[in-house]
This record gives sequence, C-alpha cells and structure tokens, in this order.
Amino acid sequence: MRWTLPNILTVIRLIAAPAVALVFVIFDRPAADWLGFALFVGASVTDWFDGYIARAWNLESRFGAMLDPIADKAMVIISLMMLGGLSGLSGWVLVPAALIVFREVFVSGLREFLGADAKLLKVTKLAKWKTTVQMVAIAVLFASGALGGAVFAAGAALLWAAAALTLITGWDYFSKALPYVKDPV
Repeated sequence: MRWTLPNILTVIRLIAAPAVALVFVIFDRPAADWLGFALFVGASVTDWFDGYIARAWNLESRFGAMLDPIADKAMVIISLMMLGGLSGLSGWVLVPAALIVFREVFVSGLREFLGADAKLLKVTKLAKWKTTVQMVAIAVLFASGALGGAVFAAGAALLWAAAALTLITGWDYFSKALPYVKDPV
C-alpha cells in the first residue's frame, strides 16, 4: 500500500463516517447539525477529488480501489442511519433510506459473488448521478436540522429521487449479473 494523496483522502473519508454519528453524541443541536453537514460535504468533495487526482496523477492503486467504495458506503449508510433517527423515524426519510441501503448491500453482494467477473458491473453514468443526488439529499437533510421545515421537505424529496435512481441502477446491475447467477442447465 502506498500513502498517496488519493489514498490519504479516502482514509480521512472513512474516518469521517463514524465521526458524523459522534458529533450528535458530543454536541447539541443545531451545532451538531452543522458539524454533521460539514463532515458529510467535506467527505463528498474528497470522494470526487481522490478519484480525480488518482487518475490525473497516475496514482491509482489497488488499496484505493478497494477502500474507496467502502468509505462511500460507510459514509452514506451511517449518515442515513443518523438522519432516520434525527427525523423522528419519519417515513419520508426511513423508506427511501431503507431502499438505498438495500441496494448498496445487494450490489455489494453481487460484486462479491461475481468475483473476477465483477468488472461487468462498472459504475454507469446513471449511477454517478444517483450518487450525486444522494449526496445532495443527505447534505440538505443535515442542514435541515438547523434550518427547518422547508429545507427538510426539499431534502426528503431529493432523497426519494435518489432512492428511485438507486432502484433503477440496482436493477441495471442485477440484470447484467443475472447470466452469471443462473445455474447451468
């Protein structure tokens, strides 16, 4: 493993994931909302930068390729868990969050099952849009803790849009993997 800038950014993002939960234990609201927002937005920005820098500077590594999706999923799942609790278990947050977490676990399982054939499940443009909408939705929902109702409604609407894209991309990955899952006749 090489300690390149992209790998360092990925490790920082991985550490930031549980830190999102910790800020709500350590700090009172609305300060915790703003700190959670800042951690999440910072992690989202580093997600884009670490990949860009790795490709642009020819610093791609197996360590980064392994850790990057783990850091992404940890940040999203922990943030959705926190937002579900902070929303008072609102169905407007819990249902799309559950769909998103289900898809993340399902696609990860598909990739693990496929092993060397997992390369057929490359990230699509629609999946990148899904990630963008998801990141914006989560950031808006964190900010809504300090800003209130209209911001919460916007964040929830974005989270539902992310959940719809999540289901579409999950189905796309599943349909691509289906020939490899079927038993031989």
